[in-house]
Amino acid sequence: MHDAQGAVVERRTNGKSALAPTQGHAMQVDPYFCPADVDPFETVEWDSRTAQIKDENGGVLFEQNDCQVPVDWSALATNVVVSKYFYGEPGTPERETSVRQVIHRVARTIADWGTQDGYFASAADGENFYRELTWLCLHQHGAFNSPVWFNVGLYHQYGVKGCRGNYYWDTATKVVKRPETPYEFPQASACFIQSVDDNMESIMHLATAEAMLFKFGSGTGTDLSTIRSANEKLSGGGTPSGPLSFMRVYDQIAAVVKSGGKTRRAAKMQSLKDWHPDIREFIQCKAKEEKKARTLIESGEYEANFNGEAYSSIMFQNANLSVRVSDEFMQAVEDDGEWTTHWVTDSTRPGPTYQARDLMRDIAEGTWFCGDPGVQYESTINNWHTCKETGPINASNPCSEYMFLDDTACNLSSINLKKMQRADGSFDVDRFRRACSIFITAQEILVDHASYPTPSIAENSHLFRPLGLGYANLGSLLMSMGIPYDSDTGRGICGAITALLNGQGYLTSSEMAAHLGPFAGYRENEQSMLDVMQMHRDAVERIDPACPAELRDAARQVWNECLQSGRKHGYRNAQATVLAPTGTIAFMMDCDTTGIEPDIALVKYKQLAGGGMMKIVNRTVPTALKSLGYDQPVIEGILDYIESDETIEGAPGLREEHLPVFDCAFKAAKGTRSISWRAHIGMMAAAQPFLSGAISKTVNMPSDSTVEDIEQAYIEGWKLGLKALAIYRDGSKQSQPLATSKEGGRKKGEEAPRGPVRRHLAETRQSVTHKFSVGTHEGYITVGLFEDGEPGELFITMAKEGSTVGGLMDVIGTLTSMALQYGVPLKALVDKFSHMRFEPSGWTKNPDIPLAKSVPDYIFRWLGMQFIPGYREAHAPKQEASGSPDEGGESDDGGSPAAAVRAMKDVLAAHDVPTTETNGVHRKNGSNGHASPSGVVPYGASVSEGSVHKRDEQFSTFQSDAPVCDNCGAITVRNGNCHLCHNCGNSMGCS
Repeated sequence: MHDAQGAVVERRTNGKSALAPTQGHAMQVDPYFCPADVDPFETVEWDSRTAQIKDENGGVLFEQNDCQVPVDWSALATNVVVSKYFYGEPGTPERETSVRQVIHRVARTIADWGTQDGYFASAADGENFYRELTWLCLHQHGAFNSPVWFNVGLYHQYGVKGCRGNYYWDTATKVVKRPETPYEFPQASACFIQSVDDNMESIMHLATAEAMLFKFGSGTGTDLSTIRSANEKLSGGGTPSGPLSFMRVYDQIAAVVKSGGKTRRAAKMQSLKDWHPDIREFIQCKAKEEKKARTLIESGEYEANFNGEAYSSIMFQNANLSVRVSDEFMQAVEDDGEWTTHWVTDSTRPGPTYQARDLMRDIAEGTWFCGDPGVQYESTINNWHTCKETGPINASNPCSEYMFLDDTACNLSSINLKKMQRADGSFDVDRFRRACSIFITAQEILVDHASYPTPSIAENSHLFRPLGLGYANLGSLLMSMGIPYDSDTGRGICGAITALLNGQGYLTSSEMAAHLGPFAGYRENEQSMLDVMQMHRDAVERIDPACPAELRDAARQVWNECLQSGRKHGYRNAQATVLAPTGTIAFMMDCDTTGIEPDIALVKYKQLAGGGMMKIVNRTVPTALKSLGYDQPVIEGILDYIESDETIEGAPGLREEHLPVFDCAFKAAKGTRSISWRAHIGMMAAAQPFLSGAISKTVNMPSDSTVEDIEQAYIEGWKLGLKALAIYRDGSKQSQPLATSKEGGRKKGEEAPRGPVRRHLAETRQSVTHKFSVGTHEGYITVGLFEDGEPGELFITMAKEGSTVGGLMDVIGTLTSMALQYGVPLKALVDKFSHMRFEPSGWTKNPDIPLAKSVPDYIFRWLGMQFIPGYREAHAPKQEASGSPDEGGESDDGGSPAAAVRAMKDVLAAHDVPTTETNGVHRKNGSNGHASPSGVVPYGASVSEGSVHKRDEQFSTFQSDAPVCDNCGAITVRNGNCHLCHNCGNSMGCS
């Protein structure tokens, strides 16, 4: 910390050193994953690729050529790692060019630190550790949180320096210092909890500390219950501002830092305890601001997106809010009792009194209306607290998975569960335990070699050494086994795997404590630590009996070993495990599902290494069908059905009882099934008893869920022993409550229409021009193309025509362009305008369309044959009518070109596309939503099978109000308390 003049003050701890050796042996690391004396980088085949990320309009946001990547890595994994984790300015000699460099930089540095600090029995064991860690990362078996990839190894491998910044614990002098260069002691943690005291200096210090964390891409959480209420008095007799007034300050700082050029938005959590006198104002504050934004949007002057002026002009949009509820409060809700708050400065003085159910209703209404607040179960959290003697757990990080003492930090890593499967689909316990041991050791090594934003966090990280080992891909693992996410067996497997994760993490921690000593705060907290360890062990016996016996037995074994070792040696780390959302690093590991989540859809749009996208059926589906006993011809038929209909419901040959295996978080566009909110909470309850921290998890509710549904979910979460619960009702950023009944009536939600989003064409774009004739009339059709080859604008030029016909053709072209750019399917336009009959009509020179009943008839049938797969085959010339223009035809929609204009307006209205009135008819070179092409560009793009916009359309059906990515503009998917972009890998949060 600093004195009044800003000089660095070395801070000494009055606790015992964490490096007090006891009798024991350093770790021996035997080769398991990487064979002895084999370079791990030689165990993969390498590929040279171009990493490229495009925005929603096809413009290139990032590109790097000649990147060396393992051939088995997907294009998305390539793009994420190259764009986010490669060090150096692109185009400079310092820029990393290979995944080999990134993984070596991190693994080599951690292994060298471990050898230096005495973690390993010999230098050879240190080398084995390096090879094992490298192999695991290279083969996508596990990954650290993003700050490790950003920062670790830059100084030690490349000599990168920088200005003095954070703080670190000096193990030699046992004081907190500031490094000469930040990369010598790099920031390695993604999760932080900070405290605030009830004085202006502390309140403003928190603002500074938060800003520095946001700058470096990390998230932070603070409980504001220490700030006195606006109902209390200052010592001088004045009125306090209360926590909500300072929340405004913190919110604006987060907003400014978010727009300061960093790739991640500011991520923060603010909580308030149920006894605080300002609790009702806190619960309602975000909903009140949301109403202001909606009023602005409804005025028509402001855009309805989270980055527009409407939302940027209101408060509390840069934080997640949670109410910390106690068992006493929840019991009062159950009993319909009163709840009396008390002053912060004097707990004997009562504050406002409410009906407990009214406060719970306020919480649920806020969640229903705008997604906040969530709840954190204060009593449960502290019941599982390993360091009760030091102080209570007051707060969490933004995603609510890290919960520990104030002014602490946690570095995260996650294991890819799918990589732990044997060839027969069973779970390899030994493989999993060894991977857990390697990663928890690496995380432990990082603690004293990392830096932290404040002196107190640096000191507490040394004293308590909390870690956050977790996993990803649970949903994909269960599906591949042929086990429904919503099933007793699924919950049993989740519980057993989480018990193995936690047990092996703490067992390895105890083994390190045998040589290096337990964490410094252990002796003071030994009883509570051992009590919690016993609670974990007892929970093993409550794993669902439907879990395979070998997994339950393995969980018992590891926890028996863990307890025995811990009673003898203690533990090196006060916490070991959390379940994080694993947003960006899940892409690095090519996980199909993040964290504890189920899959979001059976059909994905996959980026191709050579550019473009391909619509594919989730690769887990055929594995699941094989596990369920289907033979190959039936599997192929089911896959074909899924690819065409984007749902498995109704697939030929699929047995009804197997449908739950393929249920996803969101309902398919043509389907009716999805995983219920109770199934989400049930899976969380299966994992929670085996975690040091909590779970960052999306609990999705459909748009027609009621306030009572949300109330019930919060009550069930408490009864099931969760530590935190955040609920998101689809459309809660786009809907209004119609009515509220405090007397047990149900509140219904009516969806407001989702505003259409316009897709713009690139300034320079390809186009195709086609000359046509209908009877004696000639003209030209020019179609401008989006980056993926789909049509985005239409120009119609009639030769030697008067102003009326030419003007009407311009109107049709303009309306068609608007429709295409606002997402109206081309097929809807073709279906509407094909076979319209009016003059001019007649024979054509096109063998595919020998007869046109009108100019629009020709134009839209030609568009269908050019751009809609299968249209040409379905409308071959032999199927066309012959004879005069009056013969046959599918419809007769009017006898003039004006009818075509009216029909176009009908199509636009049916697809919610805004139209603009024009004061006159535009002639040639008029605007079709973009500038007219200056000339004909050769047609060189093919219609792709998938695109960013196809995926955006799919995701928009999952969540009607998901925000666009603040990096590339693609539609995101809710992931934990954040949103995750499947186009560029950006996590709009702290994961």
